[in-house]
Amino acid sequence: MTTIDTATGKEAPAEISSERVKDIFSSIAKKYERFNAVSSFGAYKLWLAGMAKQAPIDSSHDVLDIAGGTGDVTFTMAREKRPAHIQCTDLVPEMLEVARAHYDEGASAGVPVDFQVVDAQDIPYDDASYDVITMAYGIRNMPDRPRALAEMLRVLKPGGVLVCLEFSTPPNGLWRALYSFYLKHLIPFWGGLITGDREGFVYLARSIKAFPDQKGLAQMMRDAGFVDVTWKNYTGGIAAVHVARKPE
Repeated sequence: MTTIDTATGKEAPAEISSERVKDIFSSIAKKYERFNAVSSFGAYKLWLAGMAKQAPIDSSHDVLDIAGGTGDVTFTMAREKRPAHIQCTDLVPEMLEVARAHYDEGASAGVPVDFQVVDAQDIPYDDASYDVITMAYGIRNMPDRPRALAEMLRVLKPGGVLVCLEFSTPPNGLWRALYSFYLKHLIPFWGGLITGDREGFVYLARSIKAFPDQKGLAQMMRDAGFVDVTWKNYTGGIAAVHVARKPE
């Protein structure tokens, strides 16, 4: 299976991207939430709300949150959907430490949450063990995306659903041009100002630019074996929520 450099989309050893992601997110973990809020002008909350609205989660479900980071998706789903349990995972221990601190402060509103460092390209859970998988801003940072999606399909129960929030491509040409300028100049500016790591955010902007558009990601999901793949654009297509189902 070919792996890529997530900054360019070109073939490269997986270690290049995996080590870069660990380095960047371990150093910015404690300031990541502030960056999200400022750089998206608060829009990320609308995207999370949209994700929750589309997630078919009920009180009997066991949910796996991939690339859970500091817990934004986990705690949104906990409060909005009240599942039986959420397994919050991430590649970067420092991000999960922030999530654990939020959990200790009551962020899950009583829903049980466990935390584990997990590489989504090699998920350490049994086949057919989760009802729903959530993932935000995760697949873009994975050098072997087909393998990651295949792993997600494997651990979902038959009929289970993947709900994926990711940066995408605005269909409108003018909006796309403005967004491209924003990615190139303002994301590194805000990132440098808030976290002191401008270069890390140059990478993040490049990874967004190199990532497939809505149709491309949908096709990747179908190629992995998912069916009934749909997506909904937010903020003119800057972000999109894809929903995909494992066959019964």
